[in-house]
This record gives sequence, C-alpha cells and structure tokens, in this order.
Amino acid sequence: MKPTIDVVFFWISFWGYLVSFLLFAFHFAMKKKLVAAGGIFAFVVGFIFLTAGIAARVVLSSRPTFATMYEFALIVSWITSLIAIVAYAKTKSYIYSLMTSPMVVVIMVIASFLPKNISQHLLPTLRGYWFYIHVTLAAISEGAFLLSAGAGIYYLIVRKKDRLEDEPSLERIEEVISRSIRFGYPLFTIGALFAGAIWAQTAWGSFWSWDPKETGSLVVWLYYTLLLHQEFRARWRREKLAVMSIVGFIVIVISFVGNLFFGGLHAYI
Repeated sequence: MKPTIDVVFFWISFWGYLVSFLLFAFHFAMKKKLVAAGGIFAFVVGFIFLTAGIAARVVLSSRPTFATMYEFALIVSWITSLIAIVAYAKTKSYIYSLMTSPMVVVIMVIASFLPKNISQHLLPTLRGYWFYIHVTLAAISEGAFLLSAGAGIYYLIVRKKDRLEDEPSLERIEEVISRSIRFGYPLFTIGALFAGAIWAQTAWGSFWSWDPKETGSLVVWLYYTLLLHQEFRARWRREKLAVMSIVGFIVIVISFVGNLFFGGLHAYI
C-alpha cells in the first residue's frame, strides 16, 4: 500500500532529525562549527517536513491531529523542536537544538512503530474541546520536559570536559533544566490531570477510573512534584538534577506506551 503524503513527510523529517543528531554528535567530538551549522540545518529541515506532514494530515483527515498516539507523538516532537528553534532565534546558540535532537529522535522512533492510518470517523469523545485542551497542554508540557532531559544529558556529558567559548556554563545548563520543568509542570497539572479528568467525565461518565493511562499520568505528575520539591529544598541540584530530569523522560515514555501493553479506556488511541 502506497503511503500517504503525510507519512512520506514524516520519514523525511525523521531522517532530518537523525542526521541532525549525528552531526551534533560529530561536532561534540571534533568541535567544528561548520558541523554544528550542518546539524542546525538538518534540524530545521526535519522541523519543516514535520510541520508539512502534520498540516497534510489535518487536510486529509479534516480534523486536528490529536486523536491517536502517533499524532500525539508528532505534536510533542513538533513542540519540542519549536522550543529549540525559538531559543536559537533569540540566542543564536545551537545548544538548544543539540539538547533536543536526541529527545526528538527517540519520540520519532517510537512514532515510526505506531499505526499511521487516518480515521475521519472518530468517536464523539475525541471531538470535544476538553479533549483538545487536554492533549494540547499535555503535549506542550511534555515538550518542556523533553528539553529538560536533553539539557540533563548535555550537563552530564560536558561537566568534566573543556567547553568552547560559545558554549553555556554548567550553571546556565542547570537553569535550562530547572526552568523547563517549572514551565511544564503547571501545564501538565492543568492539561493532563484537570482537563483530562473533565474530558473523562464527558467521555466515560467518571472523572477517574484508574485507567493505565490515567495512572501513568498521575505517576508522571507525582514524579515531577517530587523533583521540584527536592530542587526547592536544594537536595537535587547539579548532577543529581540532571540525572533526575533524564529519569523523568523515561517515566514519560513508559507512561506514553503503557496502554499499548495494558489496554484500558485509552487503548483505542
């Protein structure tokens, strides 16, 4: 079966992000600015084709692309990339793209294994505005959490290495981790939990059902609540904060793919 144009764009964007990640890795080893410029170019190419793929899917399906796990993965990847590109436009630093490229590649790899078929006849529960609020805020918050995890990886790698003059200090990287989490946390609270509960009441007649996806979201929220509490108490700082931001990303991924294995009310998406 011939893939639809949105899937073709997805694969082009996937290879763009992968090439970007590889070029950034080479730059990190060789310290060549030209290689970093190539990484930024490939990252932007990936973003452009991801944007085109999402737009094409909207046209083909005649609806917002929020209804399936594959579409949610696309939106999270797009938001994470947008954050990096906006940061680059403001700071002229490639570091944000370097931080986010491995995170985006992981999400795109997961998306590559998910069903990509387009359904124009969705259940009524997937067309309500509370559903769109729920998914949009959850995607933005998880995009911020992905940036924090990417910054955490970068922190752990560079903490004992000599950095170039245009590379940020460890304090600046730690600030990126902290601010990303503090930005994403309230959005996740409102979107994934409160808006999700209201949508669940509309869809299934209950605000909370201990569905695997609901439970996973609660675990994510509790984890980042603990992380912020420990940071505020100055117990998780520097290397420990970096490690815990990466653990948070792992928790998010497990929560995201959990209903593929455990079923539940979210199993159809």
